[in-house]
Amino acid sequence: MKVIVDFDLCEANAICMEVAPEIFRVDENDMLHILIEKPGPELKAKLEEAVRLCPRQAISIGRD
Repeated sequence: MKVIVDFDLCEANAICMEVAPEIFRVDENDMLHILIEKPGPELKAKLEEAVRLCPRQAISIGRD
């Protein structure tokens, strides 16, 4: 499982960070950072929720 972000679509609104702070962080300059590019299975539900809630559909899950 791999986190994929389309940074052209991303507005850095931090919804993903609220859902999965272990995976995503939005800094003081409104830039999104992926903290864990390949999260373990224990974070799968949080990542799926972040994908679902992203208003710009900028986040997806890829295969390793």
